[in-house]
Amino acid sequence: MTNTETITKLNEALEKLITGYEELQNSYDELQNENDKLNNEVSNLKDKISSLEDENRDLEDNVNVLQDSTEKDSSNINSMLDKIEGLLSKKTHPASPQAQNFTKQEDNKIENNKLEEKKKEEEKKDVRESIEEIVIEKEEHPDSSENKIDLNRMASLLNGFNN
Repeated sequence: MTNTETITKLNEALEKLITGYEELQNSYDELQNENDKLNNEVSNLKDKISSLEDENRDLEDNVNVLQDSTEKDSSNINSMLDKIEGLLSKKTHPASPQAQNFTKQEDNKIENNKLEEKKKEEEKKDVRESIEEIVIEKEEHPDSSENKIDLNRMASLLNGFNN
């Protein structure tokens, strides 16, 4: 082997080494870029986690405030109910027969009002049924004399409805 052959072989080996080094450098740069991107994503995710934790703490604080206000409201309502019960027990104390008579009268009035309302509802139903009967009769008998609406009957039904 001569010097020129050795030099050409060394040049070829050196070129291969340089090419290999450039390829390694390129892959290293690509990996470095990918690593930087991943690190950025990690830092973004950490920021999101910290913001979500802050929001969570704020929401927990709000829940605690709401629970406290709910407890205060319920205690206020309970104290009001106790006061109302105390007032009602004073009014309807068993020692005063007037109070018992008063409540019985009120109960009777309430029952009478309910009965009157039921009667009015029944009268309304009767009026509706009567009107439906008139309309049905009118449809069944298309004669000119029966086509006329019985105004007297309607007036009496309406008067019963208004009473």
